[in-house]
Amino acid sequence: MTAKIYRPAKTAMQSGKAKTQDWVLEFEPEKPRTIDPMMGYTSSGDMQSQIRLKFDTREAAVAYAVRNGLAFRVAEPKEPKRRRVAYSDNFKFDRRQPWTH
Repeated sequence: MTAKIYRPAKTAMQSGKAKTQDWVLEFEPEKPRTIDPMMGYTSSGDMQSQIRLKFDTREAAVAYAVRNGLAFRVAEPKEPKRRRVAYSDNFKFDRRQPWTH
């Protein structure tokens, strides 16, 4: 059973950075999900897929995995490029792209 340690990315539905500062430890699925033939529900017999642990730092998550003898991999977060554009830049005279309707 391999655990994945990562820092979640921000969702498309939020403009802030809520819930992106914590590090998460999740277990990777052992077997694929199955579809119930009668109802069409997706189910899984893998109980470890329900476990999601949050840590303040990467080191705390790694220490937990080492202390409990878990095989793990760490996915480093990709920091977004900061691009600040003012609203008034849309109407500048010397724009790189011409402004059209």
